[in-house]
Amino acid sequence: MSPGVPSAAAADPYQVLVFSKTAGFRHDSIPAGIAALQHLGADNDFTVTATEDATAFTPANLADYEAVVFLSTTGDVLDDTQQSALKGYVDGGGGFVGVHAAADTEYDWPEYEDLVGAWFQSHPAIQEARLTTEDHVHPATAHLDDTWTRTDEWYNYRSNPRDSVHVLQSLDESSYSGGEMGGDHPITWCHEQQQGRSFYTGLGHTIESFADPDFRQLLLGGVQYAAGAVEADCTAGDPGPDPGGDSAEAEAYTSSSGVQSAAHGSASGGATLGYIDDGDWAGYSSLDTAGATAFTATVSSAGAGGTIEIRSGSATGSLLGSVDVAPTGGWETFTEVTTTLTAGTGPLFLRFTGGAGALFDVDRFTLTRAPATEDEGSSNVHLFYYPWYGTPEGPAGSWRHWQQGGHTPPESIGADLYPKLGPYDSGDIAGAVDQHMDWVKRSGAGVIVYSWWGQGSYEDGLAGDVMDAAARHGIEVAWHIEPYSGRTAASVVDDIAYLEGKFGDHPAFYRDAAHGDRNAYYVFESLRTQDWSALDAVKDTAIVLAQTTDTSKVDHFGGIYTYDGIAGATAPGWKNAGDYAKANGLVWAPSVAPGYIDDRAVPGNTTPTLGREDGASYDLEWNNALDPAIGGDPTWVSVTSFNEWHEGSSIEPASSTPPPGHGYETFEGAYGKTGEAAETAYLDRTAYWADRFEQQLRQRR
Repeated sequence: MSPGVPSAAAADPYQVLVFSKTAGFRHDSIPAGIAALQHLGADNDFTVTATEDATAFTPANLADYEAVVFLSTTGDVLDDTQQSALKGYVDGGGGFVGVHAAADTEYDWPEYEDLVGAWFQSHPAIQEARLTTEDHVHPATAHLDDTWTRTDEWYNYRSNPRDSVHVLQSLDESSYSGGEMGGDHPITWCHEQQQGRSFYTGLGHTIESFADPDFRQLLLGGVQYAAGAVEADCTAGDPGPDPGGDSAEAEAYTSSSGVQSAAHGSASGGATLGYIDDGDWAGYSSLDTAGATAFTATVSSAGAGGTIEIRSGSATGSLLGSVDVAPTGGWETFTEVTTTLTAGTGPLFLRFTGGAGALFDVDRFTLTRAPATEDEGSSNVHLFYYPWYGTPEGPAGSWRHWQQGGHTPPESIGADLYPKLGPYDSGDIAGAVDQHMDWVKRSGAGVIVYSWWGQGSYEDGLAGDVMDAAARHGIEVAWHIEPYSGRTAASVVDDIAYLEGKFGDHPAFYRDAAHGDRNAYYVFESLRTQDWSALDAVKDTAIVLAQTTDTSKVDHFGGIYTYDGIAGATAPGWKNAGDYAKANGLVWAPSVAPGYIDDRAVPGNTTPTLGREDGASYDLEWNNALDPAIGGDPTWVSVTSFNEWHEGSSIEPASSTPPPGHGYETFEGAYGKTGEAAETAYLDRTAYWADRFEQQLRQRR
């Protein structure tokens, strides 16, 4: 129904109760929110009563109100009797509106999660982000364009409510730092609650929000829906356009020409995309055609029938495929049609062609796509891995590396972060190393770059066992040739032959299928040697990468990487190196890092450091790497590092409760996570970026 059409409940003025009691964090925007609701009420025939007195929640008192607004409430604000009164009120036909921190409320009342839709989990810093409008009909969002860019505090939720609510808006997690809902991030929604109605928006943290006309209109539409003053379809379970998924209701378009939503009781969600004539189209901004291999739709037709064209980028964009729709004998008689697709880039558009008059209706459709990353992770994301740690109790038989900087393990170690596993032994294959490979798999990376200090070295002796552990988890192993004593170009050629002969048949031995199944060797501090012409002997079987962005220093190499965990924040020379690599058939593998600090490992070191900034530094470096104008279209992305603890660059989980008294940092606050949840924050963020990188690579192919 049109959002401006009032229901019977709107015939007379009505009353709204605004409740803003807090038992936790108190938002300074609450007074602005109350004032905004009062002004909206004065202009739209409802009266606002504002209170923080929980005794207002009795059946008799609530009966006077058409809707109750929880305005950034926090914590436990209702007792059992008051909770029962609110539940009975809404279930019996009343309305509930939750604004922002209403999701940070009543954690000890399980039924409240159903009422509000989802509980708060975390949030990053206040920042600008882009929202996608998923429903252009609901009175709360009918006024908005397909996308809306604004500044607020963006909540992550403990669960994705999409299956149990009707999503009105979602966040584009690629547009800001700190989104943790896997790319499908509802932020405003509504749903039926027994005989009543519930509306929630995660917007509204800032005072400025309540002066924004678009946000005030969103708030008004939510109140009017909850109060029953206007009608809207809030049927739960509409999956909408899932950015990382496959299915959507056709009527959940974000742009269109000619089409409308059509009510059909037998359709999924109770509606279809209808009123389709020749030349009409619908766009779905959050559904990317990258990687899509097939299109399947449920359709009906009592009209002429016709054709669905699947296009990318725009209604006249590249044609990926088409499928004919024949008359089905009635608008309530549905059948399924399907077609294969060629590779696309950009958002999905459906264009409709046929004869005169109504053609057909489209109900639910699915894009089938190959996964962005294989089960074993992205073979194009490489983590530098260090097997050089030891303990007296472990295979090493003594402390190795943990004591760097004059420290006394196990409580005092030469690192500014303390491992989740404590100071471990790299020879503890069944313990530490197996756990490492499980974490690497979680990170979405498919390759570790093994720090190797020459034939017969300690690391050489552990390599086979580490590779066995990697193979058990579907991880592959490339090699980081360190500057061991006496290293020359000729010795590196000999090392390559040695490693190939010793491990070349191992299932974890990395070979790049896109580059002739060659294996990979990163040469640290390659500028120490001037003449690398000896590498010409292995160029057909190995990819040897120089550590530099000076393209005059990469003769005879098969690739370039940077390693530096600080430089990625500004990406000096990256674009030039990437362009040179592309023009000369080389691999370009810029290195990104979450930060760099080595105060405890190297006391008094004056080397610049890079703070993690709760994950912002990592995102900045990844963004630089994947931006063609800055990063130069990388072949691989190398990550410094999985576990170089001395440099503070590790994504390996760091303890949230390190030994006290030593000044250790933690991952607290990274991407809005706290406590134990923060320990794996960088693993999960790496998986997010690995997936984005794979999608980008697909679009380039």
